[in-house]
Amino acid sequence: MRFRLAAYAVCVENGWVLLARHVPPMGESTWTLPGGRVEHGEDPFDAVIREVAEETGCVAVVDRLLGIDSRIIPAAEARAGVEHQNVGVFYRVRITGGRLRPELNGEIAETVWTKAADVAGLRRSSLVDVGLTLAEALPATGHVAPIPVGGLIRH
Repeated sequence: MRFRLAAYAVCVENGWVLLARHVPPMGESTWTLPGGRVEHGEDPFDAVIREVAEETGCVAVVDRLLGIDSRIIPAAEARAGVEHQNVGVFYRVRITGGRLRPELNGEIAETVWTKAADVAGLRRSSLVDVGLTLAEALPATGHVAPIPVGGLIRH
């Protein structure tokens, strides 16, 4: 089993949420939160700021740690075809500058502000639901129940 540590940005302002459309080399696109892999030796706090800049073109500041999600992605559902554990660190962030754009030389085709009420109708990563649930509930434990995958919700 492989292991992946990632940091994700939850940016919600006045009922709008910042989403990124991930388009893998093979497969269908899904909406997700800005964020991704924490590099070897990198602090997740620094990684989320870097990932927002890389994927959206915007400058972000972290307001608070929201929580941590851990999930096992079965090999049949994983992009690389290998079972892995994804541990995601979720932060509430604010955008303080920059201009939305696609990721340069990456898999994020576009980033947009979407009405939070419209998210349920999008084909999306379960990470979106985890992040929005953490941001809304602010659980003292920093943990929410697993988000079922199926229908419009993917790993």
